[in-house]
Amino acid sequence: MGAFTHLHVHSHYSLLRGIDSLESLAQAARDQGMTRFALTDTNALYGFVFYRQICEEMGLTPIAGAEIVEAGAPAAKPGGHGRALLLARGRDGYRSLCRVITARHLEPEFSLPAAIRANAQGLVVLSETPALLESLRDAVPVHAELVPGRGDRPLRTWARERGIPCVATNDVHFTRSEGRRLHQVLRAIDRNTTIDRVPLDDVAEPGRTFAGAAEMERRLSHAPEAIENAARLGEECAADWPMGRTVFPSFDLDRGTAAEVLRARCEAGILHRYGRTPPAEVSARLDRELAIITEKGFADYFLLVEAITSRTPRICGRGSGAASIVSFLLGITNVDPVRHNLFFERFLSPERRDPPDIDVDFAWDERDQIQLDVLRENGAPVRAAMVANHVGFRARGAIHEVAKVYGLPAAEITNVTKRLSEYWGLTNHVDRLDGRPRFRDVDFEPPWPEILAIAVALEGHPRYLSVHAGGIVMVPDTLADHVPVEMAPKGVPIVQWEKDQVEDYGLVKMDLLGNRSLAVIRDAVAAVRRSGGPDGGPGPAIDERTWDPIDDAPTQALLARGDAIGVFYVESPAMRQLQRKAGVGDFEHLVIHSSMIRPAANRFIREYLRRLKGGAYDPLHPALLHTLSETYGIMVYQEDVTKVSMELAGFTIAQGEALRKVLTKKRPVKPLRAYQEEFYEGATGRGVTRAVIDQVWEMILSFAGYSFCKPHSASYAMVSFRSAWLRAHHPAEFMAAVISNQGGYYQTFAYVSEAKRMGIQVLPPDVNKSERHYTGRAREMRVGLMQLKGLRAETLEALLEERRQGGKFGSFTELRNRVSVPPADTELLVKSGACDSIAQNRTRSELLWELYLEEGAGAGENPAGASAARAERGRGQRPKGSSPAPAPQPGRAPMPELFPPQHPETPKAKAYDHATQLRHELETLGFLISAHPLEPYEQAMQGRGVLPARDLEMHVGRKVTILGWHVTSKLVHTKSDEPMEFVTFEDTTGLVDATFFPRTYERFCHLLTSTRPFLLTGRVEEEHGVSTLNVEHVERL
Repeated sequence: MGAFTHLHVHSHYSLLRGIDSLESLAQAARDQGMTRFALTDTNALYGFVFYRQICEEMGLTPIAGAEIVEAGAPAAKPGGHGRALLLARGRDGYRSLCRVITARHLEPEFSLPAAIRANAQGLVVLSETPALLESLRDAVPVHAELVPGRGDRPLRTWARERGIPCVATNDVHFTRSEGRRLHQVLRAIDRNTTIDRVPLDDVAEPGRTFAGAAEMERRLSHAPEAIENAARLGEECAADWPMGRTVFPSFDLDRGTAAEVLRARCEAGILHRYGRTPPAEVSARLDRELAIITEKGFADYFLLVEAITSRTPRICGRGSGAASIVSFLLGITNVDPVRHNLFFERFLSPERRDPPDIDVDFAWDERDQIQLDVLRENGAPVRAAMVANHVGFRARGAIHEVAKVYGLPAAEITNVTKRLSEYWGLTNHVDRLDGRPRFRDVDFEPPWPEILAIAVALEGHPRYLSVHAGGIVMVPDTLADHVPVEMAPKGVPIVQWEKDQVEDYGLVKMDLLGNRSLAVIRDAVAAVRRSGGPDGGPGPAIDERTWDPIDDAPTQALLARGDAIGVFYVESPAMRQLQRKAGVGDFEHLVIHSSMIRPAANRFIREYLRRLKGGAYDPLHPALLHTLSETYGIMVYQEDVTKVSMELAGFTIAQGEALRKVLTKKRPVKPLRAYQEEFYEGATGRGVTRAVIDQVWEMILSFAGYSFCKPHSASYAMVSFRSAWLRAHHPAEFMAAVISNQGGYYQTFAYVSEAKRMGIQVLPPDVNKSERHYTGRAREMRVGLMQLKGLRAETLEALLEERRQGGKFGSFTELRNRVSVPPADTELLVKSGACDSIAQNRTRSELLWELYLEEGAGAGENPAGASAARAERGRGQRPKGSSPAPAPQPGRAPMPELFPPQHPETPKAKAYDHATQLRHELETLGFLISAHPLEPYEQAMQGRGVLPARDLEMHVGRKVTILGWHVTSKLVHTKSDEPMEFVTFEDTTGLVDATFFPRTYERFCHLLTSTRPFLLTGRVEEEHGVSTLNVEHVERL
């Protein structure tokens, strides 16, 4: 038996309380010569799976536990029945622990003693509270928790009198005493106060460190049995039961087995997908997949996913699951894996132990209801819940929160954080801000150095739990037998783990995600149908379950030109440039480009384009000639890692998949360096030269972090093709749907500008013609009422409903009589031009005079003087300065009307000048539609040699000046960690992709904004037929 074991240890998963990572705690245990320690975070097992994996890597024995604190009981202050330390003996104890934690989060009237009694099997209770120990001693093994310097002597005396064993702990909150400052900061952040205002009883004492055995023996020299009992309990509570066994419910069937039903459904799908004469390889592929699925016991999983996806025709099954013909035949995915040569073993193989993981996108505005339905139908929160996201501090938030608890003024904090948000890169640290271009005028005097140092320590530190965008887990028994469940602020149940721990434990996750482009396609298809055909009947009907436009020539030509703003996943500047440089728009190359356009692969894109254009090349190794033939000898897809490691180093599928996964895992079970050694050893043994191995390994490392598998890219490419087809054939309906669904990569103004460049007439909002959303037909697009900034939802709904019921409005007066519109909303409608069609030859200013004269009593004699009255009336208040109507006096008859009521006559007023009208447009819509914001500057630019954007390609190699409006930008860092930026500008004729290299960026980055125009001077460069501007000088107008 060891000398001492820490049984009460908080990691940073004791949110806003503990400070140390799991790795740091494990290293502290090893440094102290210990072989085990218990992880006992507050009301949580947030890091339990990672903790077990780290212990295994470092040769330590894990112990499952948690500190349970009732709501309202201070976690740092013992006392009362509301706080206890629970340790788990074996798998039964772990199950009981999960149930108690779940009850703590889900039961409004949670009682700690009652919860322990109800789930006593395998639990061990430690407490500093005599009353709690006395009340539970007949239900579970109880121990008096002796914490040095915290009332341990009287507690030991009491425990010995009652025959209750004592156990030594140190309630560890930080590995070293220096960490207490960070702990204090976290408590202040949690309480939303300054550090000096945090109550002392809410802060751990300085001695709550990961002390060594000798130190604990010295502190508790009067209780040697407590030290021995800690070591004994540590051995008894070892978490040595296995993880990784798949846990998933069965599918309810009326008859037959799941495997039989799955085969029958797939055979029906063959007729639907391929007709009566399917290709010969379809049946062979189906038999092979079904054999693996049946052997693995996953038939139920596919049937359940099919039941979910069949709710709507509008889905995008993606991820590695799109490599499965079973998924394709069931309608879960829409890309033919046989035709497009998708690698099924990336998804499932006989050697793989991982459960399947199918990701399915739904229209973004349909996703939440689908998730709620699935949870309800599958017994949430008992048997189903969402997966959690562990949200950590990021640089900007960490600096803001730390500076705030240090008591710095908000303006001073914002002066730093606003700059950080614009330039921050993942490779930068906040302790290196001094001297950066955006911070050259910031004085980082004390306490800023300490604030930045603490922010560095907090970066990545877990802060709170949120809901994963789509992950759902289901079990056949009870989720709380496997993982604690709590309720997210969003109102849905979540498990306490994020996706990696969920999968590593053995729970099967399904991702039901949202995709805006699916809603764009839905709305555009519906608009095309409503627009009508050439014969006056309905427009073409499109079956979204079978629609496959990948062979459409106009769509391919559009993609080859990079005319793809609004097109899913192809609209970013980088992707549009790649399409234009490649000059190909077919489906197969779009799949390649969708996977290649990732940060780590940038250095391979130029070589890919050279080879695509016919440049000669030799494969890195003859063994890879066939494996990488379709991607010109370059590794593009995630599964290329698996295939290449098998071909070159003799890996099995299981080894190759493990290598692929370790590149993206937060907490890989086996470190990457171990796989590198095996790869080099295997390839060397097959006679591969070191130079070739180095080149291949460099390609493999480019898949670290963000990368796609081919089935995923193919699924995305199908959505891209469908949206591109709509842009090519029905541009107005398409662009209206893009804007109505709140766009994608760009702001609304950029899409409006693009619509104009496409030859679409953009029409202003209109109370008789506008719908809630934008609408498009033929070559016209009408702005929707949703665009009016500040227009109340009630007003919008009332206006549309009255128009549906009573027809169009004949006049401004009729509108106001039929619909109860607050004056502020009426003003919005008039200023935006939405009432022009019912103005009856009156100007907008005359309409506003009418409004102000009738509604502005007591607020002055002119429109400006009525502003306050309108604002207050919009809130249901009486204007300031006006008198209330006299109240009738008891016993008196009302005063007779001596004169008939007078209606003020609206004065004649000129129409607003062009500049005022534009200001109103910007005020009400947020951008201009009747003019481009650069138009007022174009006349002033005459004679300055300003080049239109559309002519840029005619001036390659020359120095030019353009007038541009900022559209979007992307900050990156060079290999030497210098910031540079890619910025897209537009003028009235087109787009310009500009590059700000480090020196230029350093000089002019502080000028860049999306609210002013710029004069940009630089040299035009060309690569593969695509022109860009290398900016040398910037002038903000």
